[in-house]
Amino acid sequence: MSYRVIGKQPNSKMCLVCGLKNSAGLKAHFYELENGEIVALFTAQEEHQSYPGRLHGGIATAILDETIGRAILTKYGEMIWGVTIEFSLRFHRPVPLNEELRVVGRITKETERYFEGTGEILLNSGKVAVEGHGKYAKLPLEKIADFDEAEQEWRIVQRDDDPAEFELGTQNG
Repeated sequence: MSYRVIGKQPNSKMCLVCGLKNSAGLKAHFYELENGEIVALFTAQEEHQSYPGRLHGGIATAILDETIGRAILTKYGEMIWGVTIEFSLRFHRPVPLNEELRVVGRITKETERYFEGTGEILLNSGKVAVEGHGKYAKLPLEKIADFDEAEQEWRIVQRDDDPAEFELGTQNG
């Protein structure tokens, strides 16, 4: 099924996942969809590998955790952030390097103090490579870190090829 992009989330300077000036980072871009989900686009490089040609499981965890954790921003903007309490993964297939991949995240449960979510790293075939589930505390940013938006270069950065919609049919087979 195809979903329209209704917004884009900011990138930062040095975050491992979204930092555009972090030479070892994933440089992921995050898109909010009309169905309430969020999609990250990223391309893992050689420095992100475990076995040759395959994404390291810890890096797969990082991109899934960040994507699911950012899902709360689609609901509250930057007033409420997610801080990981627990996270689990299930690996189905190797994640290749050097090709742009999609990560989908969504909120599945929410209370006043926390939320839970699920997500998947999708291969270009649409098959699920990795599934994740996380639980996050809901906190305002000032209770998490001393965060200076200008210093961290926290802003929406447009790409020449920002998508207007995503096709998100997933396959477990």
